Amino acid sequence: MKYIIKDDFLNQADYENIKNIILGDEFPWFFQHEVTYLAKDKSQFFWGHIFFKHNQGITSAFYKILDPILKKLNFKALIRIKANLYSNQGKIVEHEDHSDFPFAHKGALFSLNTCNGSTILKNNTKISSIANRMLLFDPSIPHCSSTCTDEKTRV
Repeated sequence: MKYIIKDDFLNQADYENIKNIILGDEFPWFFQHEVTYLAKDKSQFFWGHIFFKHNQGITSAFYKILDPILKKLNFKALIRIKANLYSNQGKIVEHEDHSDFPFAHKGALFSLNTCNGSTILKNNTKISSIANRMLLFDPSIPHCSSTCTDEKTRV
């Protein structure tokens, strides 16, 4: 599967609702000590929120806010839904390559804000973080994320 980019993925009202909740004062973020499970650089970190896990089902009271996204995706089954928040560290930090799961599957990566961070795919293809952009790709193929320097966070 090659990657597909869909800009303006949600209508403005749905996008603003999700953004306002996730970036709001009452949304819980949980500190993660490493960005990838095989991390060699132990100084890398991020903040996460798990909405769904295949072996547990819905894990977040905020799951329903994702309905507009889920209704637009053509999926057979869910493996995991999570949100990542990368803090501005004063420089662009490219995290280590990783595969989400060791089997071919489809992934959807939704950018909540525009910043100079990116997702880096195979062959060093950089996908910019643009608000309301959906990236569809196979996350079993090694890829990585980065922090940003022009905003407080990349979400």
